[in-house]
Amino acid sequence: MPYIAVAGGVNVDIGARPFQKLRAKDSNPGHVHTGLGGVGRNIAHNLRMLGAEVELFTALGSDGYARAMLESCAKLGIGTDHTLHVLGAPTSTYVYISDERGDMSVAVADMEICEKLTPDYFAGKLDVLNGAALVVADTNLPVESLHYLAENLTVPLFVDPVSVAKAEKLTDLLAHIHTLKPNGLEAELLSGVPIVDRNSARRAARKLIDLGVRRVFISLGKEGFLAAADDETVWQPAPEAQVINVTGAGDALMAAIAWSWLRGENLSRTAALGAAAAAITIECESTISPALSGEAVLMRANEEN
Repeated sequence: MPYIAVAGGVNVDIGARPFQKLRAKDSNPGHVHTGLGGVGRNIAHNLRMLGAEVELFTALGSDGYARAMLESCAKLGIGTDHTLHVLGAPTSTYVYISDERGDMSVAVADMEICEKLTPDYFAGKLDVLNGAALVVADTNLPVESLHYLAENLTVPLFVDPVSVAKAEKLTDLLAHIHTLKPNGLEAELLSGVPIVDRNSARRAARKLIDLGVRRVFISLGKEGFLAAADDETVWQPAPEAQVINVTGAGDALMAAIAWSWLRGENLSRTAALGAAAAAITIECESTISPALSGEAVLMRANEEN
């Protein structure tokens, strides 16, 4: 059975959403929940929901959060045999506050443990990584480790830039990336093309393709996203959805893009399946939708088309 290797961060997610309009510098009545997340873990979780086999390459501390993370992965069927355990270190934590509509307003991430995911760590796992059908990496990895993966993987490398600040790590690596999933701001940084509308997003995508990226999916939020390859560009509008929480939409999109590659889908179909996965996810309060499955994504995509 082919598997997907996911290399990136895991977090304990602590999220809050006010009942009414968010007021700065004040206490806002609302709902607070704690869960397990992180871009790498969320992508791995979504991939399992879609039916893919997954091996997770990440770092965990020596606390209760680490035990909870391992128990969750075991229950989901996510492989953790290659996880790095750092004695005496805390497992990384991500705190975010949404507005009353569910859109994220601000977040703080304590992810210093990811610096332990060094090139030496990945060198010891290279055979397993290259045995995968593809590798999905996020930019929570140190820049030296991203360089190592880019230069030593023999399988396609899919990358989630995570944020504008962390996307800078990819500046010199674009020619090694098979599939890139930035949002508009991340794509603007990496391409040097200001993105203000769909046409400028197309120009940014073309620039990224010219710089060596094989495929790029630029998310423009509620408008949808642009998918581009060397000889094709597809505009994928966002499906109709009742927005409850948008926090996990990008992770679901990346998972669906990787899953679609395993299925041998073309660019247009990959875009449709990715949009369907994101739509299912934002209709749920939690970051990972329990309604997500390969069957549900295929049905949603077929209904939209």
